[in-house]
Amino acid sequence: MKITNNHILSTTILILATLLSLFTNDFATIENIYDVVNNYSMLMILACGLFVVLLSGGIDISFPAITIISQYIMVTAIGKYDIGFFGVFAVSSAIGILLGFINALFVNRLSVPSIIITISTLNIFYGGLLYFTKGVWLYDYPEWFTQELLFFKQTSQDGFEFGLSFQAIMAILSILLTWLITSRLTIGRKIYALGGNQDATSRIGFNILFLHLFAYGYMGFMAGIAGIVQSYTVQSVAPDSLLGYELTVLAAVVLGGASLSGGKGTLFGTVMGVMLLAIIQNGLNLMNVSSYWQTIITGIIIILSISATALGQLKKQGV
Repeated sequence: MKITNNHILSTTILILATLLSLFTNDFATIENIYDVVNNYSMLMILACGLFVVLLSGGIDISFPAITIISQYIMVTAIGKYDIGFFGVFAVSSAIGILLGFINALFVNRLSVPSIIITISTLNIFYGGLLYFTKGVWLYDYPEWFTQELLFFKQTSQDGFEFGLSFQAIMAILSILLTWLITSRLTIGRKIYALGGNQDATSRIGFNILFLHLFAYGYMGFMAGIAGIVQSYTVQSVAPDSLLGYELTVLAAVVLGGASLSGGKGTLFGTVMGVMLLAIIQNGLNLMNVSSYWQTIITGIIIILSISATALGQLKKQGV
């Protein structure tokens, strides 16, 4: 049987989950499982968006700024215009898509690697946000936005209610939408082709600009949704709250087997990559490992996992 990256990830997750269940008291509890799913929902949403960009042959690391800008404008609109529940989604996703389109236009028109462009737009977006907001935090939310939504609600022995949160539901819907796009729609096959060979894709007659707009616009859309989730979770907006988060999301997607050169990867692998990071960090928390060591250990595991995947690809190529 051919051993794939997904097999390696699944086995690693199974081994880690088994060990943590044996050596900690809380890992295998239903409360902790719900906590892991809920707490890593934003990471999953952003990973779905970045997965599509990587498939197209690009890299977008400006999405933390897009997330915060979408969130900031959304919360401001809530306070001034009382836009309501559906207005929240309309405003945040529209801002995200618009900023994603800006990235796409630069990537399409300039002969510059997408990572350079999105590093630039990351700084431009963040700089613009800080200039116009003066770095002020937002806390003003209407009551309907602060109410906790739980699905499949259960009550623990000490009376604590838990279940699938609104954040987790949004992550599940993001996975389903990304699966539909990449596995069932023609646009998904075109994005795979674009990432595999842009010149050949252009010669076939595919509209490269449209594909770039779709890929980066989808990343922006996911960033907008993540902005809602982040805002709902912490009930505040801090302009610099997601600085550096792009590397965590990128690590999860690459752990899942998505190629940095484009055209390769599976959504299942991306989901597994997020799960692996979530289990590692949750397990370290349960073992009371210092946050400093958590960062170091997580980084080492990511390097080892990515190195193993890269070596496997080199062996396939006979290098």
